[in-house]
Parts: sequence; C-alpha cells; structure tokens
Amino acid sequence: MPLHIIDQRQANFPNLRRLFIEARTDDEEREVSRKAFYNAVLFMGTIAVFSVIAQKMNASK
Repeated sequence: MPLHIIDQRQANFPNLRRLFIEARTDDEEREVSRKAFYNAVLFMGTIAVFSVIAQKMNASK
C-alpha cells in the first residue's frame, strides 16, 4: 500500500487522548492523572522491593 494512502487513513482517526481529556472536567483530569502517578510509583516501588528480595535470596545461596 502506498505511503500517502496510509497517511490519509491515519489522519481520519480522531485523537483519542484529546477526546478523553475533553470529556472530563479539569478536576476529573487532575484526579485521573494523580491516580495514574501514584499507581506508577507503587508499581516501581513493588518492583524495587521484589528486586531487593531476589538479590538477598541469591546472595545467601
């Protein structure tokens, strides 16, 4: 398929992120962003804890 046809088709799709942002109030968007940030921090913290546990288990062998 020629590249210019692919570009035309992609241009017809709406920007989904913008649609979701416009569907929320500023307070709702702030809350969603805050929740996503805390979830990311919790995820990285969990990975760090498991990493330390795995290192200690391997060090004792």
